Amino acid sequence: MVLKPFAIAALSLLITYLFTKLRFKRFKQYAHLPQLPPSLIWGHMLVYDEISKHAQRDRHPDLIFAEMYEKLGRPPLIFLDMRPISKPVALITSHDIAEQVTKSSNLFPWSTPKTPTMKDIIHLLGPSSLNSAEGEEWRRLRKRFAPGFAPNQLITLLPCILDKTEPFINRLEDYVRSGEQFSLLSLTVNLTIDVISAVAMEEDLGAQSIDPSGQNQVVRLFMELLSTYSSKYNRPWWLDPSLGAKRRRLAEQVDGMLRDIVRRKFDEHQRTKQGDKSRSILSLSFQDIDELTPELLSHTSDQLKSFFFAGHDTTSILLSWTFYELSRSPRVQKAVRAELNELFGPDPDPSVVRSKLYANGEDLVRRMTYVSAVIKEVLRIHPPAGTGRYTEPGSRFTVRTSTGEEFCLDGTIIYNCQHIIHRDPNIYGASADDFIPERWLSNTSTWGFTPTAWRPFERGPRNCIGQELANIEARVIVAIVVRQFEFVKVGLGELDLDENDQPVLNDKDQYKVKSELYPMLQVTVKPVDGMMMKVKHAQQQCQ
Repeated sequence: MVLKPFAIAALSLLITYLFTKLRFKRFKQYAHLPQLPPSLIWGHMLVYDEISKHAQRDRHPDLIFAEMYEKLGRPPLIFLDMRPISKPVALITSHDIAEQVTKSSNLFPWSTPKTPTMKDIIHLLGPSSLNSAEGEEWRRLRKRFAPGFAPNQLITLLPCILDKTEPFINRLEDYVRSGEQFSLLSLTVNLTIDVISAVAMEEDLGAQSIDPSGQNQVVRLFMELLSTYSSKYNRPWWLDPSLGAKRRRLAEQVDGMLRDIVRRKFDEHQRTKQGDKSRSILSLSFQDIDELTPELLSHTSDQLKSFFFAGHDTTSILLSWTFYELSRSPRVQKAVRAELNELFGPDPDPSVVRSKLYANGEDLVRRMTYVSAVIKEVLRIHPPAGTGRYTEPGSRFTVRTSTGEEFCLDGTIIYNCQHIIHRDPNIYGASADDFIPERWLSNTSTWGFTPTAWRPFERGPRNCIGQELANIEARVIVAIVVRQFEFVKVGLGELDLDENDQPVLNDKDQYKVKSELYPMLQVTVKPVDGMMMKVKHAQQQCQ
């Protein structure tokens, strides 16, 4: 019994210590950063939950962050305390600060380090992925694979892209005949998987096969792996311990198949004479390599997996949003078709367009000025992903605002929120939320912009290695599709028709819609319904 007072005193001291420490973390540690009022117990979790109730609960977090941004009066960054669920977050909303985060510096010569949350998708990308590697290892990987993504190299692979558009066109023709609705995102995913497989490793994986059994097993397994990252699985691992095991099992199977491909392609590369060697990204990465060591095999396999994911994901999302925006923007669609008529002649037949691209692709792709502006505007309005970085406590990584304020971001996950940065009215004016491709046609006083305020592929040393491939691929596919077909949205984002069943223009030269189509989080930013569509020939009516 003598020990009881001591136990009570010790417990009181412990409670006091924990309370003091919690109070410091919630109210003082990052008090210098702009933020909404935190809760002692919950940090900003309650605020986040309250804002998320204002609209669809499954909408992408960026839309919730945008509401916080407005509530705080549009500060250059926002602090979010979600501890203990995650490390504290510095949400970057200013293009000036975003540029400081991603550029080379004396402290971080190859840009600030990637966020430790990259480990959450390690099974998708591989442990030595270019996306997550740091320091000298990252530099070596980037140098090794950069030649395969050089613009002059990619244009030589244009026939690979063109070949893969034929099954896509055939599927659209099937849906024209049947009148069925379908997920456009699913179709573009399969198309872009076929493209990246051909361009990266000169393999036909049959992703667009109508019969799933016609798909290569690596496609089926990878898509099953990707499905485990859907929104229904967005819960703590300890609520579903089997999920990690499933991801690990699927990743190991995909890895094994990709390593088999790497071995086979390396053997082919070694046997082939110099002038006859493949020009695939994988083959070019074998230059000056005499032995495929276990480490090299593992690193190469991880890069293929990364290219497989990133190479299909960004472009499939871009294409889906592009065809959606064109479907509700008659003025823009008319201008796109006019440019393509001028470049390819009046015949919209996809086979005619393909044949002209086969013959003179580099020049035609370069001359798609308005199409390029459309793609750039889609990427501004619907950026497919942001970037997350992290600097350890004690690094003294400090950013400066345009007014001279300085903020140390050590110990926070630094998230460049492109959704907010790309809609900054100080850069894009009153039309920041509007779809206006013309803003990219010239840098005039009306449509002037700051280069650092457009960053869908991020900037700095660690910008997206595949951005030129995505741009070429998107231009080519739009050129082949947009004059032959017209897409009609079904469900969310569907056009609002008048009493004569005709679409109605709003004051922004777009058709009014019954409901807004919004994005969700599935590793990246995807349309929540998979972009459900019907399709018709451009001169027909969709039933």
